[in-house]
Amino acid sequence: MLDILKVTFPFFALVLCGYVAAHRRWMPLQAIGGLNTFVLYFALPCMLFRFGASTPVARLFDPAVGAVWLPVSLAMVAGTIAVSLNARIRWNDASFGALVAAFPNTGFLGVPLLVALLGPAVAGPMIATVLIDMVVISSLCIALSRLDGAGQGGAALAARKALKGVAINPLPWSILIGGAMSGLGLQLVRPVDATVGLLADAASPVALFTIGAVLARSRLLAASEGQGVRPGRDVWPVILAKLFVHPLLVFGVGTAGITLGLPLDPFALVVITLVAALPSASNVAIVAERFGADTGRIVQIIMWTTAAAFLTLSSAVAWLVPARG
Repeated sequence: MLDILKVTFPFFALVLCGYVAAHRRWMPLQAIGGLNTFVLYFALPCMLFRFGASTPVARLFDPAVGAVWLPVSLAMVAGTIAVSLNARIRWNDASFGALVAAFPNTGFLGVPLLVALLGPAVAGPMIATVLIDMVVISSLCIALSRLDGAGQGGAALAARKALKGVAINPLPWSILIGGAMSGLGLQLVRPVDATVGLLADAASPVALFTIGAVLARSRLLAASEGQGVRPGRDVWPVILAKLFVHPLLVFGVGTAGITLGLPLDPFALVVITLVAALPSASNVAIVAERFGADTGRIVQIIMWTTAAAFLTLSSAVAWLVPARG
């Protein structure tokens, strides 16, 4: 366990550094958007492109991974909404609560951390989960968030806007282009490959720092709008679902599937279980703010899952990794 904590500590320490820098205004809040743009449109796409280009296509789009990840994610969304809806929390807030329960921080935190822990072989299963989360889960939750008085027309419009957002998001495209180059046996010319490599190498530290900065900014903005700390009953069920129910469901469904003949590689099951054990995606706070949801509640959930994941994720690694044999 101590050896695992030695690996995970620097990653979470960088998140903390970003949070402190933004919270104490050592870095202007206006600069955080630039950091996010650099990670989202330059560094992270290059990292995912390299993983896609170096991963066999069969592993990159493994239907067995999708057969486990998709139904579990849908169950997380349905279950979280069911336990969240009440007089205070309506469809908008419940849907974004479901999104933070089902959408792990795979791109900014999971890819660099799990590669450091388990090696580059984790890229294939992880990328499959990223595609499902971005295309299906985020679009579904945004559509559901419009059911507050908007009717089916509002939900359909929101779904179309969400899918349009996916279409212009560079992360899925970088994965697909990398996978295509892998399938065709193509390689970038050396100067371009070197440029991509420099940007990819910058992705991990900048992305981790940006997670903390985004959380601090979201919390400061929520506080300025009078959105203080939410009651525990409004946040803790989602926090516990993200940290414990999600990975246990993935592991249980995957194990049952293997027993029933699903051609899921045991190592892939370990990887996607650890992906499910990651904290909530920090960028959900930005999307929630854009759609008028209770940003204070969403930020509170993301912050708690991020802080607690230092121990819960490390414990999951200690439990699962020796078992992969």
